[in-house]
Amino acid sequence: MRIIGGMYKRRRFDVPRTFKARPTTDFAKENLFNVLQAYMDFSEGLTALDLFAGTGSITVELLSRGCERVVSIEKEPAHFAFINKVLAELKTDKCIPIRGDVFKYIGKGGKQFDFIFADPPYDLKGIETIPDLIFEHSLLNEDGLLVLEHGKTNTFEEHPRFVEKRVYGSVNFSFFQ
Repeated sequence: MRIIGGMYKRRRFDVPRTFKARPTTDFAKENLFNVLQAYMDFSEGLTALDLFAGTGSITVELLSRGCERVVSIEKEPAHFAFINKVLAELKTDKCIPIRGDVFKYIGKGGKQFDFIFADPPYDLKGIETIPDLIFEHSLLNEDGLLVLEHGKTNTFEEHPRFVEKRVYGSVNFSFFQ
């Protein structure tokens, strides 16, 4: 896993081969962050939520680019431990890692975020409900942005809050505001 930009640029972390997580490819991640620059400036004290954090690749990219606070949700114990290990190596206290179920976290509502990234397993049952749940529970600030990573079989273009879709190889990103 490589950090693409920001203060931790070029740092690498070896993800154990036993992990079930499918990290966002460097190619897709780099292109995503290039697009995101048109939407927001991460160095302006933004808060972010990384759902289905997996290896923490997006979490650390957000921190590297200057997010003030990132909440990272991951259910799998080994993945959660890996995220904590990476955060310790980066010596950052700007991330709140939470080991838990994403749907339970969303259901509690509460804090709002400027940016939310969700990268569920592509075959996750209920993946199509994620945008609605986030908006129903008011997790996104008024001018905030949600990006959902998904496979090619999911389509969100008809969603009332859909803004655009970007495709990088087998990786699809749908944007919502």
